[in-house]
Amino acid sequence: MQASVDIDTGETLTERQKAVLDAALRLLVEEGDHLTMAAVARRASCSKETLYKWFGDRDGLLTATVQWQASKVRVVPVDRKGLDLASLTASLERFASDWLKVISSDTSIALNRVAVGHAGPLKRKDGKDDLGAIVLENGRFALARRLKPVLEAGQQAGLLEFSDAETAFRTFFGLVARDVQIRLLLGDRLELTDAAIGGDAVRATQQFLALYGAKTGPQGL
Repeated sequence: MQASVDIDTGETLTERQKAVLDAALRLLVEEGDHLTMAAVARRASCSKETLYKWFGDRDGLLTATVQWQASKVRVVPVDRKGLDLASLTASLERFASDWLKVISSDTSIALNRVAVGHAGPLKRKDGKDDLGAIVLENGRFALARRLKPVLEAGQQAGLLEFSDAETAFRTFFGLVARDVQIRLLLGDRLELTDAAIGGDAVRATQQFLALYGAKTGPQGL
């Protein structure tokens, strides 16, 4: 069965559903691989029947959990007709800041550690969920689908120059993440304060604009 809810920005979720998904995330932190529908139901004080109604099955619950975590990375909408450098910069900085906060949280670290252990073919012989594929599709790939329109709007406004939106997105993602995620996954105790994250978001955005900012025209950088 497929999940009964489709989460992108989190706006389609009720407060009760959000609380259930937060409970699932906490269980992933505490128990890792051993997450079950029964355990989530107990932690969230709801019935298994409710979980199956909302999310379909364990895969659906895991998918919704990843989507809920990824929805915390906001993409500030931009006005394609009146887009200027200041609003484009603000949108990219907000995305970078939110993404760094999400990947450095203990819930995301635990989720990604479990996902790495479950990565593999779509149909696993051991019967385990391919959480790696779920995280990729509903995490990184979903974020790309949400940010690329902003990059393309910047291109259309003459603020950015690139031939391929995916390549531009990957560059920005790399500038934001650097080696932070892998160090956290390996247990490095990085202290990412709000001030440090804000500074990193500004730095990554400025580096991206230096690489892809339009060099000619009335709105060139």
